[in-house]
Amino acid sequence: MERKLALSNDILMQVEKPARYIGGEVNSVMKDKITVDIRFCMCFPDIYEIGMSHLGIQILYGMFNSWEDVWCERVYSPWVDLDKIMRQRKIPLFALESQEPVKNMDFLGITIQYEMCYTNILQVLDLAQIPLYAKDRGEEAPIVIGGGPCSYNPEPIAEFFDLFYIGEGETQYRRLLDTYKEYKKCGKSRKDFLRAAAQIPGIYVPMFYEEEYNDDGSIKGRKKLYDKAPDTIVKELVKDVSDTYYPDKPVVPFIQVTQDRVVLEIQRGCIRGCRFCQAGQLYRPVRERDVEVLKKYVTELLNNTGYDEISLSSLSSSDYSALGELLDFMINDCNRRYINISLPSLRIDAFSLDVMAKVQDVKKSSLTFAPEAGSQRLRNVINKGLTEEVILDGAALAFKSGWTRVKLYFMLGLPTETDEDILGIGDLSNKIAAVFFDTVPKDKRINGKVQIVTSTSFFIPKPFTPFQWARMCTKDEFIEKAYKTRQGIISQLNRKSIKYNWHEADLSVLEGILARGDRKLAKVILTAYERGCLFDSWSECFHNDIWLSSFEDCGVDMELYMRERREDEIFPWDFLDCGVTKEFLLREWKKAMNETVSLNCRKQCQGCGANRFGCGVCFEDKEQG
Repeated sequence: MERKLALSNDILMQVEKPARYIGGEVNSVMKDKITVDIRFCMCFPDIYEIGMSHLGIQILYGMFNSWEDVWCERVYSPWVDLDKIMRQRKIPLFALESQEPVKNMDFLGITIQYEMCYTNILQVLDLAQIPLYAKDRGEEAPIVIGGGPCSYNPEPIAEFFDLFYIGEGETQYRRLLDTYKEYKKCGKSRKDFLRAAAQIPGIYVPMFYEEEYNDDGSIKGRKKLYDKAPDTIVKELVKDVSDTYYPDKPVVPFIQVTQDRVVLEIQRGCIRGCRFCQAGQLYRPVRERDVEVLKKYVTELLNNTGYDEISLSSLSSSDYSALGELLDFMINDCNRRYINISLPSLRIDAFSLDVMAKVQDVKKSSLTFAPEAGSQRLRNVINKGLTEEVILDGAALAFKSGWTRVKLYFMLGLPTETDEDILGIGDLSNKIAAVFFDTVPKDKRINGKVQIVTSTSFFIPKPFTPFQWARMCTKDEFIEKAYKTRQGIISQLNRKSIKYNWHEADLSVLEGILARGDRKLAKVILTAYERGCLFDSWSECFHNDIWLSSFEDCGVDMELYMRERREDEIFPWDFLDCGVTKEFLLREWKKAMNETVSLNCRKQCQGCGANRFGCGVCFEDKEQG
């Protein structure tokens, strides 16, 4: 099929990285638009390099294109240089594969991975010449559907979407698209289709609901505007992840992207139950992929892409029960091909010398540990399940195996945090550096010294976590905590071996407000966008002053979303069921306040509610002791 590029050569010559916009990459799919019934454009609302690194889009893109009647294409947010040109010349946003306008598609599917992309969602709709509000779209406009982790509180952006798909996309998309085909064939209206879609499990249609408020601004309840709309939308979940679609020919970009490697998802979910972690709750229960299936994927993925690195994807890779067997297979295969193996999300207590020794022969890089809190007391509050002894023993094993660079991740602003907890970050960083000097003899120190990179982010209370009731710190409080952390590190004996990085406080505050927000925030987001906010997750593009003025001018109180919530308060997301019950989350919140630890799913069931799905770790035999 012959393609004509949407952008002329003179435009491509004016923009940074033209390869972002031309398509035609290895393994991208071209179809004859005349032979398909549905055209679906998949969007990641950030630049190409970040969007191309997202496994979820690769899975859905491959699955949709495996169906003869569907052609799935891709679109990403144009960077600011092309954004300006497209507005000046009135060029509609286009899909990479066909180079045709997104507004001509049947569906625009937007994956929402983080709150700071909300203005980019409006950019995509605006450049595509699609009305921003769902209520303003006519019969010819694409159906705009959202998915991903932020769809578990879709309310701040609900008015911009026709549908949200809650949960894992492999289960109900075929039914949704078949329903749409029927709607098109019978000449039914857009609203008829949305009514039918609302009957499909996992599908949320915002226009069929309305929030009601108390005088203090909190939510009083939700009113249904369509009788047959469900009261609760339960997340969709793949029960057998070994017997589901996985892309064996992922699209390979022409330019380097953020995750420039093959990604192999080994399991979904996490057994650990960290109380701050949203993903750990949303993706319960843990479901492992069969190791023989994974071995097959390794070979196919490397053969079909030409990458020289493969990464194992999981929330906690070291909890995958067949990790040793999989690594043995991969090391034999990857050593032969000179391919590097990347093992993110490994826990320090499970990072055995055996595993490290296996991987180190392929390629050394820095090790990442996430103690999250500087004291044992606070680690118990957040249910991290790591003791200082385990952390230091793990560091010693790493240093003996030849690593000299360690990244440590902590959070500031956690519930019940004290100055002692903050200063503990420097103390622990110093102790890990000391372990290096105690463990590695001088003649074996290849680079002479160890480098500890200690990073702190600011705690954000997210929906569907035990900390969803927690108060969020202000910008000034966050900055004060970062200052104390820095002073604590400077005072350490091994301070020259420790480098300290911290996140931006005002950006974290805004992320927290958007994460726990309701529909009142839609006008704030739109106002900020209209005033020039875009690529808010990029520090060079973030304009906090515009956001502050947008809240003020829209009459929306930021403090309303930062305060501690009442135990009986209705959350904007309470109509969604992510699998874990609110009763369980409240129980964990109270245990946190009592500094009580909960055992992981393999040791003892905590009664979270995810066993109702009838699969995964819930039906394994529990460990003894």
